[in-house]
Amino acid sequence: MGFEGLDRDAVSFYAELRADNTKTWWTANKARYDRAVRGPFEELGAELEPEFGAVKIFRPYRDVRFSADKTPYKLHIGMVSQARVAHYLQLSEDGLMLGGGVYDVPPAALARFREAVDDPRTAEDLDALLAELRSAGFELLRDDALKTAPRGYRADHPRIELLQLKRLAVGRREPPADWMWTPDAYDIIADDWRTVSSWCAWLTEALGPELLEAAQSSRRGAGDRM
Repeated sequence: MGFEGLDRDAVSFYAELRADNTKTWWTANKARYDRAVRGPFEELGAELEPEFGAVKIFRPYRDVRFSADKTPYKLHIGMVSQARVAHYLQLSEDGLMLGGGVYDVPPAALARFREAVDDPRTAEDLDALLAELRSAGFELLRDDALKTAPRGYRADHPRIELLQLKRLAVGRREPPADWMWTPDAYDIIADDWRTVSSWCAWLTEALGPELLEAAQSSRRGAGDRM
């Protein structure tokens, strides 16, 4: 049986998990997670794979070793394409987050990105691409961005907000909506991933395959922390 839509109960599942994030609650609701959360995500992933390549669904358990927050379970389910520059999808009680790019960027790749931002020949194309992404609702993820200019660049640089980035990813959020629980969800999500593909293609060309190979290894190591 193919993908028939995400399950509306996934929103309630994560709201209830937030209120009682314990092993006792999880054990009592594990079958519900498999049916209403992971099952539809696996079906969706299988339909996305022919166009976007193999996908990975992240495990539900949090890595609490170095976190002050010791709650054991994630409050979302995430899916990422297995590519050097990846597409990403997340479902939580707040709805969907769609995006892609490189989340954990190796220093050499980040330096190459900043060179491209600083070069007027490549920055013009980048500005046009980002304008297209913004018109589709996507924004650069600025969590963990620098507060000041990176070393070697002036604080009044015309693209200082790009130079401050440490994560080269875009995303947009969709609150829970009726279309998510229907087969139409595949078409809408796939269209959004196609939009993200333009960002992925620019990064692939700008950063170069060798640097992106390092980025892929970094992303795989960090994936289970998302």
